[in-house]
Amino acid sequence: MSSGTPAVQPPPRPGPRRRLLRWWRSRDALSRLHRWLLLRALPVLLVFLGLYVLNGALMGWTDAYNVLVGIDSPGDARPTWAAWPLSIVGWAAIPAFVGGAVGYVVSAQIQAHRTRELSEILEELRRSSTVASNSDGR
Repeated sequence: MSSGTPAVQPPPRPGPRRRLLRWWRSRDALSRLHRWLLLRALPVLLVFLGLYVLNGALMGWTDAYNVLVGIDSPGDARPTWAAWPLSIVGWAAIPAFVGGAVGYVVSAQIQAHRTRELSEILEELRRSSTVASNSDGR
């Protein structure tokens, strides 16, 4: 008979559903940019890739690319039912999405580097303008 303590078993590893839920709930710990990329950019990118792969499989990769960037008309492509959504995404959604993403990143960088209040900057400009006007004798 052993007088030692019984071996402690580690708890079972959580299942895939529990891990997925834990990952989803942890999204609030992300920065605003990373949360935006995960919740907004990823779905748009998946829809875009799905449309491109569908059109590439149906009409060929070169023709799908030409419809996407606007070289060829989606009305001339076959099948047109798949070419029109790809053309709209390439013409409107992707440029708007990229512009929004760049604008968001630039504004976030400006906010991160802004250290002084606007009133301080205006006061400094007023002081420098009065010193400059007094220095030339007027």
